[in-house]
Amino acid sequence: MEIKQSFFLRGEQVRLNAMEFIRTLPIDEKNPLVVSIKLMRRSLEQNAKLHAMLSDIAKQCEFQGKKRDVDTWKAIFVSAHKIATGGYAEMAIGLEGEVINLRESTAQMSVKRLASLIEYILSWGVQNGVHFNDKWGFWGR
Repeated sequence: MEIKQSFFLRGEQVRLNAMEFIRTLPIDEKNPLVVSIKLMRRSLEQNAKLHAMLSDIAKQCEFQGKKRDVDTWKAIFVSAHKIATGGYAEMAIGLEGEVINLRESTAQMSVKRLASLIEYILSWGVQNGVHFNDKWGFWGR
């Protein structure tokens, strides 16, 4: 039996619905169900906006004298944002002896955390003369 249900706690009625749903679940000591509560992860709109911004930067900017692709710019910004928001960089020696940055995953970021990253990228872009394309209407929202 596959049971999967999500509730977005935005009001008292949703909270009551979630509590009632949990009350109706079967209890099984050998195969217990897991109830997990977490912050909402990034939205699809945020993901699209992030990648549109990174694409604009990749087309218009260089990093350390070279053009970089979207994935490289993403790694650069995620790492910089971590430091800018009070975190620290975690470096490790990779499987082939290379140095790697063990960074946050944008897929695991909360809506609030990704919004902060987007603001960080926007600020950097404005300071560096990036013209952000608005063909998707992100900036009018």
